[in-house]
Amino acid sequence: MNMSKNDVRIALLDMNNNHPNQGMRNIKELSKAFQEQSEYDVSLELFDVRYKNEMPNIEDFDIFISSGGPGNPHREGYEWEQRFADFLKQIWEHNKTNEQKKYLFLVCHSFQLAVIHFGIANVCKRKSYSFGVMPIHKSEDGEQEFLFKNLPDPFYGVDSRAYQCIEPNQEKLDELGMKIVALEKIRPTVHLERAMMAVRFSDEIFGTQFHPEADPLGFIKNLEDEKNKEAMIETFGMEKYLETIDRMDDDDKIVLTRAQIIPRFLQLASEQIIKNLVFG
Repeated sequence: MNMSKNDVRIALLDMNNNHPNQGMRNIKELSKAFQEQSEYDVSLELFDVRYKNEMPNIEDFDIFISSGGPGNPHREGYEWEQRFADFLKQIWEHNKTNEQKKYLFLVCHSFQLAVIHFGIANVCKRKSYSFGVMPIHKSEDGEQEFLFKNLPDPFYGVDSRAYQCIEPNQEKLDELGMKIVALEKIRPTVHLERAMMAVRFSDEIFGTQFHPEADPLGFIKNLEDEKNKEAMIETFGMEKYLETIDRMDDDDKIVLTRAQIIPRFLQLASEQIIKNLVFG
């Protein structure tokens, strides 16, 4: 592929396995907005990883965003699972030995796959399904995190998951140079470990358990699913549920999170890519 000095090539990995999903719409919208507003020549290509077994060749792209999706993050014997593990390994190895880095953002299901791949925590089923707009707390390392720079502590994100990443392996994290940058809310009445909500895997690789791409419209749409509605009422109670719906489009909650995390990731990654193309 011939590149000019101003090209940024983005691959979007759809992990939804052909299930209807708001998250992928949101990721496409954010990427398209970046493409339209960017001073660079940005190209976008979509890969249906689980349903069509499509996988980008890492040589052909600079930035990858891998979506959330349904189901068990542990191996179930599908061909795409090994291909995705190889993809993670290739990006990791490439970045260790190359001046021109590859950037990767992992959301929810993709985040869990990466946590399992690198062996940095226990990924297990939650006692019940979690769905709602949750406060997310920055860790000590998270206070220094560039992508969280303009977010309060706690900030708010859409949570939608049956699994959780708990019991981090600190030795492994230190060995790989990874940092936990966010944790789920403190629940004094519940004697359960707080799950990891975001990890800085490396300077180029970042992942969130929550959905930083979510918008109010998609969130409301997801509530049409009875399972999500029940999970939310079970978590918050009816009064809090109604209040959350009411506060859905507050510009200091998920609207702010959406405007910050992925756009900042795309902007920073593109700047680094172009700088290396020009000066590399």
